[in-house]
Amino acid sequence: MGYEFLEHTADVKFKAEEDSLAGLFVSAFEALMETVDGKVVIVEQEEKEINVKGKDLEGLLYSFLEEFLFLLDSEGFLSEKIKLIEVDKENFSLKAVVAGDKADKYTFTNDVKAITYNDMFVRFDADKKKWICQVVLDV
Repeated sequence: MGYEFLEHTADVKFKAEEDSLAGLFVSAFEALMETVDGKVVIVEQEEKEINVKGKDLEGLLYSFLEEFLFLLDSEGFLSEKIKLIEVDKENFSLKAVVAGDKADKYTFTNDVKAITYNDMFVRFDADKKKWICQVVLDV
């Protein structure tokens, strides 16, 4: 379980697989942050609360991941760890508490421009009894 990076011609593509929907969102977050910071260890100096909604599970995942790019671009906040996450799959809403630090304290080179809907999916695989998602990041 966890995530893996897949072949893509120009961007970064990953697939995640977990037992729970909340775990799936955490793995997607970890793949995004590895793409952004290249596994630089970020000190947990500050916490932020995240509340997002979507029209469906793909929209919720998009909004969730986009929030981290927004925090990085607007507040210079680089997320390291999700400390709490609650996903409401019926109402397509999510609450999370993340920990991280100011980005200007670290050196990282990967610029993720955007989360895309290209090839994105979130679904429950009944055969595997796992939640699976796929995301393409515009870099």
